Amino acid sequence: AKVAVIASGLMGMINGSAIANVATTGTITIPLMKRTGYKSEFAGAVEAVASTGGQFTPPIMGAVGFVMAEFLNLSYTYVALAAVTPALLYYIGLLLAVHFEAKRLGLSGMARENIPDALSVIKEQGHLVLPLVSLIGLMFTGFTPLYAAVISIFITVAASWLRKETRMTGDKIIAAVIEGARSAVSVGVCCVIIGVIIGTVTLTSMGLNMGYLILSLLQDNHVYLAGFLVMIVSAILGMGVPGVAAYVIVQAVAVPVLIKAGVLPLIAHMFCLIYACLSNITPPVAMSAYVASGIAGSDQTKTGLMAVRLGLIGFIIPFFFLDNPVLLIGVDPAATAVETLWAVFSAAVGTFALVGALEGWILCKCGWAERIVLFIASPLLLFPGTMTDFVGFAGIAAVIGFQFLQRRKET
Repeated sequence: AKVAVIASGLMGMINGSAIANVATTGTITIPLMKRTGYKSEFAGAVEAVASTGGQFTPPIMGAVGFVMAEFLNLSYTYVALAAVTPALLYYIGLLLAVHFEAKRLGLSGMARENIPDALSVIKEQGHLVLPLVSLIGLMFTGFTPLYAAVISIFITVAASWLRKETRMTGDKIIAAVIEGARSAVSVGVCCVIIGVIIGTVTLTSMGLNMGYLILSLLQDNHVYLAGFLVMIVSAILGMGVPGVAAYVIVQAVAVPVLIKAGVLPLIAHMFCLIYACLSNITPPVAMSAYVASGIAGSDQTKTGLMAVRLGLIGFIIPFFFLDNPVLLIGVDPAATAVETLWAVFSAAVGTFALVGALEGWILCKCGWAERIVLFIASPLLLFPGTMTDFVGFAGIAAVIGFQFLQRRKET
């Protein structure tokens, strides 16, 4: 399951579509998770949540980062660095949920004979990572995404020729060009339709009216209430739409509301992007969760609700950086590197507490009192502040100490 989380996250980062990612990698990872002993709903939810997070995970962010950088007229590096903390906490939470669930059910890893040798795989196919390295390297050195992509296409073909087993012949190159053209057509059609939607929203003043409607409900530019309303709007507008398309639609309507409420532009865009992506696992139209449930043979509603539980940290963390940018790397000019790293570390521990409370497990099974303490400690650690961190760490230390003594008595 942990391999499924990492693999689906990496794949989702590249293809930018949670639904397509679930349909491809899910056919491999979900049966493996079920064979290991996870329930069908849990296996499907893990794949859906992991695939969804890839859309806002740097360095590629499913191509959304390029679009956001253009909208904000910022460097791509600046945008990618800001997305590190939300993505990191999201996947830490999912990996911990998988781990605690395995401990709770008494599951063990795959048999050693079924695990491929890492050195052999790297030796035989490690050269295939060269296009990804070139793409990221060129963009971080200042070249445009278009230039980096074109160069990486040629590097892809050249890298395939390094070994006979992966060599792309003329037929394979032509097939790849055709497949790429077909994908480009579908993306182009989406962009045209999105243009019509945005044009309609703009020319009919629907977006403006929606913004004014939300702002009319706010008093004294209440940031958190604005964030809550924008979260709902983003989840609705992003339902069933790929990451880039969902972001473009949502930013036209929701971002101006947050900026009007006093939120920094980059934070407003990041806030809307995350909730637009999370609409893939938000019932009632949790498309990626429903595709995963079809592969897992599980109940759609249960899989969707399980996906929300596993990805809950993704729904929570944007509110903590909404008016406190210290959590986002490089966004707060007044924050030192030490302050930023400490904020990220304490937020990671807060994620640990939240997942432990939800799963009911840390070192052993948690009682209700322990879960309540963990629930209280989690937001205290997610919120940057010395006093709140101290109280949160004390609560977690008390729970771990109690469980350690309890487990020692049992043994």
